[in-house]
Amino acid sequence: MKTYNKPLSRQLLSIAIIIFSVIFISLGILLPKALVPIYEKNIYRYLKEPLILIQNNLDRDTLETDIAYLYIIKNEQIIHSDNLNKVIKASPRTILKKIDNSYGKIKYLGKEYYYNTSYDDSVIKVAITGDAYIKQIKNDILFAILPILLVTLILVLGLILLWSRKIVMKISHLKNKIVNIDNDNYIDTYKYETDDEIQALSTAIDNMKNYLRENEKYKSQMYQNISHDFKTPLTVMKSYIEAVDDGIQDEKEAIEIIKEQIQKLETKVHSLLYLNKLNYMQDLKQSSLEKIDIVEVLKSSMEKFKVQRPDIKWKITIGDKKTIFSGTFDMWEAIIDNILNNFIRYADTCIHVTIKNNRIILFNDGPNIDENILDDIFTPYKKGIKGQFGLGLSIAKKSVSLLGYEITVRNEKKGISFIIK
Repeated sequence: MKTYNKPLSRQLLSIAIIIFSVIFISLGILLPKALVPIYEKNIYRYLKEPLILIQNNLDRDTLETDIAYLYIIKNEQIIHSDNLNKVIKASPRTILKKIDNSYGKIKYLGKEYYYNTSYDDSVIKVAITGDAYIKQIKNDILFAILPILLVTLILVLGLILLWSRKIVMKISHLKNKIVNIDNDNYIDTYKYETDDEIQALSTAIDNMKNYLRENEKYKSQMYQNISHDFKTPLTVMKSYIEAVDDGIQDEKEAIEIIKEQIQKLETKVHSLLYLNKLNYMQDLKQSSLEKIDIVEVLKSSMEKFKVQRPDIKWKITIGDKKTIFSGTFDMWEAIIDNILNNFIRYADTCIHVTIKNNRIILFNDGPNIDENILDDIFTPYKKGIKGQFGLGLSIAKKSVSLLGYEITVRNEKKGISFIIK
């Protein structure tokens, strides 16, 4: 499709001219035509009044007006005013043949004429005139409206020019803001005089710029944290390999420690890949429609983690029979495992899970979470309790969202609760 380079100001002017053209046609041409029946009614009244006043004897010399008169006497004698040929160039009998009502209009030689009649016992009187009155009224309306429309058009066009100039300046300002959205040295000095949609858009661009800046900052911090998280086990393994080479570390003991670090590194890589998989699934809006009994998942996960924390009390409370949740066993296992893996680090004496009213409430009696980091607890590699960071809670959050649920965290009087609903 071909596009045309047409500035906004010119478009606004074109629209204004089109609008005023439509108004001019409506008021100057269509309105007079629409009022023709009213004008004709006035003409018929205008023709009727002289017929009442004029006596039966027609004085031809005194009737030099734009109205011509015809008298038809009983003996069919026709008398007409001297100005008949000036009003209509037709013979009296031709005119009378065309008259078929008490009043109306006739056409003769392409022109319209209006007539009215009066009857009494001895004489039929006819008054006839041309359409000059109608034309004059139309011209009068046109010439009365035209100057007003022209003055109004000039004033409105001036206002549109001023307004369009401001609009163009605002749009140019928005364009500059978007072009410099990633330029930290760009300083916005434009001041808005009115609070309108363009200012709202400008504010939205500012918010987007701040979001992108914060997102870039977060990504940079996240890359540093991931690098640090991956570097630690690699450094430990390298140190033990060098110690074995130097003969200052037992080879069997070093291998066990290296295996342990490899397992940690493998877990971190697996978590990172799983998080990326969740992002991909979320982009494609692929959520499972399967149903599972959440009690089975909870029991399976608790059995795994009891080995790591046999010193605390593990408990499941089922408040009602509604234990069926949407999703696959593997996804819910990943959710519960990541939450419980976080719990076993901080729980003091117990971990308690309650299922009630289509909610899963996971509680541990460990320390409360600082209110300053409570909102960021599910952000990947965001520092959490005691400066710890990782991907576990972020994986839980994304998995829950993908299945159509939401998860929130709440500080209790002693301990914290994760609520899935």
